[in-house]
Amino acid sequence: MLCVVMEETGGPEVLRPRRVGAPVPGPGQVLVEVAYASVTFVETQTRSGDGPFGAPRLPRVPGNGVGGRVLAVGPGADANLVGTTVVATTGGVGGYAELAVAGADSVFPVPGGLGLRDAVALLADGRTALLLHRQAEIAPGEKVLVEAASGGVGSLLVQLAANAGARVVGAARGERKGEVVASLGAVHVDYSLPGWTGRVRDAAGGPVDVVFDGVGGAIGTEAVELLGPGGRVSRYGMASGAEAGPGEEALAARSIRVLGLSSAPSPAQNRALVGEVLRTAAEGGLRPLVGQTFPLALASSAHAAIEARETIGKTLLVTESADVR
Repeated sequence: MLCVVMEETGGPEVLRPRRVGAPVPGPGQVLVEVAYASVTFVETQTRSGDGPFGAPRLPRVPGNGVGGRVLAVGPGADANLVGTTVVATTGGVGGYAELAVAGADSVFPVPGGLGLRDAVALLADGRTALLLHRQAEIAPGEKVLVEAASGGVGSLLVQLAANAGARVVGAARGERKGEVVASLGAVHVDYSLPGWTGRVRDAAGGPVDVVFDGVGGAIGTEAVELLGPGGRVSRYGMASGAEAGPGEEALAARSIRVLGLSSAPSPAQNRALVGEVLRTAAEGGLRPLVGQTFPLALASSAHAAIEARETIGKTLLVTESADVR
């Protein structure tokens, strides 16, 4: 089978296509014929070896989220899964491949009314966005700022906040991304331009109640200054490569709560979140934004595009079996 192997850390060029033998599902596992594989910003950080997660174990086939048909199951796994179109998490490795192994408890049948490509786009980003949205407890009429609003998680947060009745401002870089943000129901502000926070305040009509900060660094630090007393900041990423300030103690003095992904949800919570977000999308209540796809063998190009801030929404790798529905 074709897969993408990483034998060293470094730039996107360390992701190299290879032909290897097919994996075999072990006890409690399934074998998925991959049609689409998710690519995340975190995976670019892991590949570089310079991210916040330390050096990865090598060699490895990257990739955590896949979608396709179940071809076989290992001992103890439900034989009825064979032939089912699913999305699955692989445990952080093995996803950039034509065939991938996943635990049977990490597999989710794709509901009717939802395409496989969209289901893969929702697997990680959807559960993250839904969890962050619930933590923020947005009330109708509140003012919400979403950073990186044209990204995979950000575009879903815009929709969830708008569906909750909030007035949403989406911060994203450039006119092209701004058009996407506006199509999702938010007012666009370009945070690459000087004075962007003043334009957010104008668009919101005053201080904001909630900030979703997936960028960190200077942008995240400036964004929290827009919060009024009793506001909430949800910190869930550092796309800038640096943490945002100020710290929780200083924000607490302003009666601002800090939320985010300080602890991982339990496996049961994850399953519930994924199940709900897939159902919501199948019913038309949420639209994942797949901005670009790359052939599996060009995983390096996908990583390069993400790092160059050229992507919109979700980035997926596509295999020759991508006609699976």
